Amino acid sequence: MSSRLEAEHLYKVFGRRPQDAVKRLEQGTDRDELREDGTTAAVIDASFRVEPGEIFVVMGLSGSGKSTLLRMLNGLLEPTSGHVSFEGENLTALGDRELRAVRANKISMVFQHFALFPHRSVRENAAYGLAVQGVPRAERERRAGEALALCGLAGWEDSWPDELSGGMQQRVGLARALATDADLLLMDESFSALDPLIRRDMQDQLLELQKTLKKTIVFITHDLNEAMRLGDRIAVMRDGRIVQTGTAEDILVRPANDYVASFTRDVDRSRVLTAGAVMDPETQGDEADCDCPTATPDSPFTELCALSARVPHAVAVLDEDGELVGVVPSRRLLGFLGDRQGDPESCTGSHDAHTARGGKVTAGA
Repeated sequence: MSSRLEAEHLYKVFGRRPQDAVKRLEQGTDRDELREDGTTAAVIDASFRVEPGEIFVVMGLSGSGKSTLLRMLNGLLEPTSGHVSFEGENLTALGDRELRAVRANKISMVFQHFALFPHRSVRENAAYGLAVQGVPRAERERRAGEALALCGLAGWEDSWPDELSGGMQQRVGLARALATDADLLLMDESFSALDPLIRRDMQDQLLELQKTLKKTIVFITHDLNEAMRLGDRIAVMRDGRIVQTGTAEDILVRPANDYVASFTRDVDRSRVLTAGAVMDPETQGDEADCDCPTATPDSPFTELCALSARVPHAVAVLDEDGELVGVVPSRRLLGFLGDRQGDPESCTGSHDAHTARGGKVTAGA
């Protein structure tokens, strides 16, 4: 069964006469006007689809509505209007008992704060969701142990949470979500409480696990670099609305409005862009007829810079069949770096930090 998640025209209004507020919003009433009447529109007309095995990141500043949106996806908050479906089932129409069963078996959540039980061992914490499901003790201990091993915690099963570092505690939280074998993971600012280096390690851990587990993941963050590093696609929220959805390159190269552009202004483009994003489309040219090194559409930006320094013309971009699909003139490299990084010296750097993962680019955290 397909583990596709769909949200259609979701609204969440807190305060008096929420249904009336939805109608007013549909008619063009501003969010601030509602606030003057003591009504808060937390999420306004949010629609998106998350494909099976995709990491879908929802990014926005505090108060943008992203966490409220996440809680509507598993029924912790009931939408004022709109509906959510998962695996073809309308979750919005389910009763409390049915929703609890869905949360116990199909959807797991990883919170920002580790929410571990201090008087239960690491193994018992990881097995908690299985205990809620009624899984026999021997099986839940086995599955919890497997999940802990996946998360790099083999040997720590009998430890107590306060014996673990913050990063290790968050790994227990992730293991608890994985142990239930739920197809959908909802992650609410799950790494934001961690120190930068540990946060980077947890991002690496998630990406590595995803290569094997291929879960459907909705990941909430306020950090654009984290969004670009993790997300197959990204939804940018502002004032309760989704203002743009796309890949990291879409958002960086083709921002929908000034607000999105302001978010991306300080991003190190050399850590995000690939040849496919910056090339001029081309089907014929002399660049592909010489013996000079060439790029592919997935070639990282820094690799392009290195190639550009070695060839006397624009860098040729060839597809997997060796056909010319575009060229990258050196002036375009500098143009995409922008004024802040426009020095040609910035076109040097380590290739290791800019590897493509299944067509998705990586960005520094």
